[in-house]
Amino acid sequence: MSQLLAVVGMSGSGKSVATDYLEKAGWTKIYFGGITYKLMKEAGIERTSDGKSEKEFREKLRKDYGPECYAKFLVPDIKEALKLGNVVLDGLYSWYEYKYLIERFPELKLLSIVVDKDLRYQRVANRVERPFTKKDIIYRDLSEIENLAKGGPIAYADYYLFNNGSLDEYYKRLLEILEDLNKQKEGE
Repeated sequence: MSQLLAVVGMSGSGKSVATDYLEKAGWTKIYFGGITYKLMKEAGIERTSDGKSEKEFREKLRKDYGPECYAKFLVPDIKEALKLGNVVLDGLYSWYEYKYLIERFPELKLLSIVVDKDLRYQRVANRVERPFTKKDIIYRDLSEIENLAKGGPIAYADYYLFNNGSLDEYYKRLLEILEDLNKQKEGE
């Protein structure tokens, strides 16, 4: 049976490092945000450099289709991908999405990437792609926690990867988690 892992964490925690690593290792990566871009394109809505159009579109999708809509939209893709091998979910944000998916995929595991807040804010401010000011990232954090129930999957994770150190330490812990996942799979 194939493995299904969702990587969760606050913005700038290092989720993409894990999902990119797994994708390079042969896992199929399913990106939740891709739905936003696809549906915006179909609706003829341009993406703005400040991300405002995407935020408004995401909010409208959740209002129209429910807070778990991204999970609903992706179930067919997840099913197909699991037929081919291991799958990593990039962008599971809310407790609603998690609850929807765990009912359909009981094998789903959560990997929470965690980093000290000040260090995360520093990293987000310094990143090349989509940097945020401290004020902006605090606003985003609070908005995601309050409006998306983002804290649930982070708190309820099966595995934690603490990302305060070096990239070598990060990969060492990620490999430990993958080893444990493989042991569990073999024990089934």
